[in-house]
Amino acid sequence: MKELGYYNGTWGPLDQMTVPMNDRSSWFGDGVYDAAYCYNYKIYMLDAHIDRFYRGAELLKIKIPHTKAELKQLLQEIVLNLDSHEQFVYWQVTRAHEGARTHNFAEPPVPGNMWITLTTRPAIDVYKPVKLMTMEDTRYLHCNVKTLNLIPAVMATHAATQAGCYEAVLHRGDRVTECAHSNVSILKDGVFRTAPTDNLILPGIARANLIRFCGQLGIPVVEEPFTVDELRNADEIIVSSSCAFCISAYELDGHPVGGKAPELLRALKDAAVNDFKTATARTMPIAK
Repeated sequence: MKELGYYNGTWGPLDQMTVPMNDRSSWFGDGVYDAAYCYNYKIYMLDAHIDRFYRGAELLKIKIPHTKAELKQLLQEIVLNLDSHEQFVYWQVTRAHEGARTHNFAEPPVPGNMWITLTTRPAIDVYKPVKLMTMEDTRYLHCNVKTLNLIPAVMATHAATQAGCYEAVLHRGDRVTECAHSNVSILKDGVFRTAPTDNLILPGIARANLIRFCGQLGIPVVEEPFTVDELRNADEIIVSSSCAFCISAYELDGHPVGGKAPELLRALKDAAVNDFKTATARTMPIAK
C-alpha cells in the first residue's frame, strides 16, 4: 500500500476513505494537526510532535480521544502498513459535533475525531540551496497553534511556486515572522538568530533542533525578532521544517543571498542530517 488513511478507528487506502459531512473541519477548519517524517518505519522526533499537538488542542479546548502514549503507539503501528520506508505522517483532531451546524461547541469537550494519513515521500536533500521570496504576513494572530485554517499559507505557497521559489518568507511590517510552511532563521557574524516563539510563529520542532545543534557546536543563539533588511543582509538564510531540517537560500526576491558562512552552515546541516540518521537507523528487520 502506497497511501493510507485512518478516521476514528477505521483505516484503509487513502482514496477510499470518507469523512462525515458534519465533521467541523468542513465548516470551520475546527481542529489542529501535526506531521512528521518517518524513515525506516521510525517517526523522527515523535515525542516533540505529540507534545506540540496536545498543546495546540488544549489551547482550542479540543479533547483528543487518545492519551499521548496511545496515540504514539497507534502512529508507530500504522506506519508499518505502508510499503515504503520513506513516509510523511500526518495526523489531526477535529472538534466533535452533534446536531445542526453551529459556531458554538459543547462544554466540557467530548472526544474529537482522529484523522491519520500516510503517504510515500522521499527525504529532502538539505544540501541543495533554494530560492525564496518575501510576502506580507496576512495571517491571524494565533500562528503558534497548528490550526487547520491554512488558506493564507496555501495562497502564499502557491505564489512562491508560481515564482519558482521554494518558500515565501512572511513579514508583518518590517518584522520577519516565518515562512508559509516553515520557520526561517539567519546566521550573522557567527550568531544564529531566530524569531521568538510568541503568537506570531509556530514553535517548529526543526527550529528547536537547530538551537540544540548550535549549543553542541558552540554557536551563540539569539531568539529575537529580525527585520527584512537583516534577512537580506544575513550571512546565511536557513529554512527549517519537519521534512526539511536545514535548507539554505541562495536567492531572495531575485537577488543573491547567503554564501558568507559556509563552514557554520555546513556544520548545522551535518548535525541535522546525522541526528536524523541516528534516530531513524534500522535496528532490526521490519515485520509486515
